[in-house]
Amino acid sequence: MTYTLIVLVIITSTYSVSAQNPTIPAEAQTVARSVQPGNIEKTMRYLADDRLEGRKPGTRGFELAAQYVEAQFKTLGFKPMGQNGTYRQVVPLRRAQVREAGSTMAITRDGTPEQKLIYGKNFVFSPQFGQETSIVSAPVVFVGFGVSAPELGYDDYANIDVKGKIVACFNGAPATFPSNQRAYSNSAKPEVAAAKGAVGMITFSLPTDMMARIEANAPRTRQATYKWVDTKGQVQRTFPNLKVLASMGDSTARTLFAGAATSFDQARIAANKSQPQAFPLNFSVRATTQTELNNDLVGENLIGLLPGSDPTLKNEYVVYVSHLDHLGITKPVRGTSMPGDSINNGAHDNASGMAINLEAARLFTLLPKAPRRSILFVAVTAEEMGLLGSDYFASNPTVPKKDIVANLCLDMPFFFHPLLDIVPYGVEHSSMAGAVQSAAGFVGVVIAKDPIPEQSVFMRSDHFSFVRQGIPAIYVKSGSTTGDARDGTALNLAWRASTYHTPQDDMNQPFDWNAAARHVQLQFLIGYLTAQADTRPVWNKGDFFGTKFGR
Repeated sequence: MTYTLIVLVIITSTYSVSAQNPTIPAEAQTVARSVQPGNIEKTMRYLADDRLEGRKPGTRGFELAAQYVEAQFKTLGFKPMGQNGTYRQVVPLRRAQVREAGSTMAITRDGTPEQKLIYGKNFVFSPQFGQETSIVSAPVVFVGFGVSAPELGYDDYANIDVKGKIVACFNGAPATFPSNQRAYSNSAKPEVAAAKGAVGMITFSLPTDMMARIEANAPRTRQATYKWVDTKGQVQRTFPNLKVLASMGDSTARTLFAGAATSFDQARIAANKSQPQAFPLNFSVRATTQTELNNDLVGENLIGLLPGSDPTLKNEYVVYVSHLDHLGITKPVRGTSMPGDSINNGAHDNASGMAINLEAARLFTLLPKAPRRSILFVAVTAEEMGLLGSDYFASNPTVPKKDIVANLCLDMPFFFHPLLDIVPYGVEHSSMAGAVQSAAGFVGVVIAKDPIPEQSVFMRSDHFSFVRQGIPAIYVKSGSTTGDARDGTALNLAWRASTYHTPQDDMNQPFDWNAAARHVQLQFLIGYLTAQADTRPVWNKGDFFGTKFGR
């Protein structure tokens, strides 16, 4: 079906900033001062309009958003770099949801009757993408945090064989790890368990980690899950030998340690001290996971190319990415200022990032000569389903993967106050730090430390899909300085608690358009300097992510 696309053009006054910066060519500084805040607002108002119904992949609203991005690429003169001469790349998505009525878990201890657990109260399962019915019966061993990171001096698996066993572990990772490494180690647990030969995994929270409890996460974990599918029909980022993936409630988890050599409280204390630990638990688990596998979905990424000007370096690419999708229509909101609203407009998440990257794309076209390297702008789908669109593109790029030199991501940059400092996630891992510092100096912002490391932001947006492929990446967000009595971190956390992933994330929010314009300048200049450099970015020597994924 074809939909009518209306493009509005709003002209505003030119936005200007700091004095000349000797590390940035004069023509790039001139272009950076040409940012138009009104263009950002125009795009956000279109993408966050009720007509787009929350931009959920596979819906009419997402199609309207996709047509808008295509029109912008065409207006800018960008070459289509999707499939078959189009701007679009198909992203096949497989849907899976646990069928609770047929999913069971029971505990068996020697000499005692089998203890049957209650779904949703004692445990919940993750779906099994490989089969509709997955059955496993195996002894359980405790493996601390379930983390194997010898490069960080920590390995829960060092002194135990888990082949053919179900591993049980705390959520989280050692507090002694740097925040990014801690977030990654927490996310990699199923992959590690599968590599060690385990046949299942049970996770549960430390008593102090209220947000990780199944009571808090049950509404989300009981929803359908999506993964992307490769050209051979294989579902990616799954671990078929893990026949059960369970989350367990806190009080139920405590009972697992009955009869074990170490008590739950002793294990908790060791975990809080970041001490590796592993030992058998005195029971076995019999589990059956029933999974509903149907209603597959076709997502689409949109890709536009600005060819480089250097005869050799034009065959290398700097990739800008922001996610176009959001949550669509959900249950009506109750007890808020917008009772009955069911459209998740996604103004900040992530019409804002999309709008800022599109304005940065426009700035590139104002240069008297294109950058030496080529620039790819990618609007990805299914970020809200688990970074699926970006992971698909980074794994199956429409240009040679070896020639992608860097990624710049933008997602919810947070411009509800003046932009005086920034947190460039990923800056400590690669040589892209130089471009970030030069751009920040021009814009006149301070580079700050992550004020909310507990939020694991480094793992939570599309740049990490590129990190997984060994590509240095930067993701810039606002810092905490507001220039007045307000606490930027408190504002951020309050927004996350009240507005994030709700219909209240619409255009009736106090956006600071000058702050948004400064984000454009940062995005443009970081990418420009990276595209102009004689050498491609490299991972810092000995860096955790560069060592694990780098090429």
